[in-house]
Amino acid sequence: MTENRSESMVDVVLADDSVLLREGVRSLLEDEGIAVRASVGDGEQLLMEVERHRPSLAIVDVRMPPTHTNEGLLAALRIKRDHPEVGVLMLSQHVAREYASDLLSSDAPGIGYLLKDRITEIDGFLDAVQRVAEGGTVIDPAVVRSLLRAPEQQQRVVSRLTSRELEVLEAMAEGLSNRGIAERMFLSLSTVEKAISAIFDKLELPGDEQTSRRVQAVLRYLDDR
Repeated sequence: MTENRSESMVDVVLADDSVLLREGVRSLLEDEGIAVRASVGDGEQLLMEVERHRPSLAIVDVRMPPTHTNEGLLAALRIKRDHPEVGVLMLSQHVAREYASDLLSSDAPGIGYLLKDRITEIDGFLDAVQRVAEGGTVIDPAVVRSLLRAPEQQQRVVSRLTSRELEVLEAMAEGLSNRGIAERMFLSLSTVEKAISAIFDKLELPGDEQTSRRVQAVLRYLDDR
């Protein structure tokens, strides 16, 4: 596991209606020195505990009582509206493009969307927790593929990008740094930087702030659906 993660002072409010999963994640986080301020089973309790503790991160199941549809998502959106400094890491049993789209449409920092299967990839999950708590964006690779490879998007936007640029954009959406992309794709750092610059130009993304433009690059696909 990644060393010195416990020194990050990350604290968490955890919400999932499955007691088994909730307690398993709690144990995993606490073993890494991450304080779990509260562990709850529905969206209403989640909002109360976030208001009480103001954690650095809320880990939220998309579907919770009473209807088990989008209660977790609605609670997450409210957290980002009322407390934008609190990171939100959504967990989902299946890829739900519309949920990822709604969550990513928030321009607040600290957004993540992972499939629950990723929890068993302990180092990767803990890294996602850390990055979202610090204000980064982490999106599950399966969700990225679903978002970026819809037929409508291929017709409208993907055709502007080369296959390499599309692969770089997918990696950006997963939250990889430029160096991480270079290592994954066996490219030089300068080649990755040139590809990212080309992506921003082709998607006509304004501004100088690289972090926000990386998120905008994914959102541009969603807007063109």
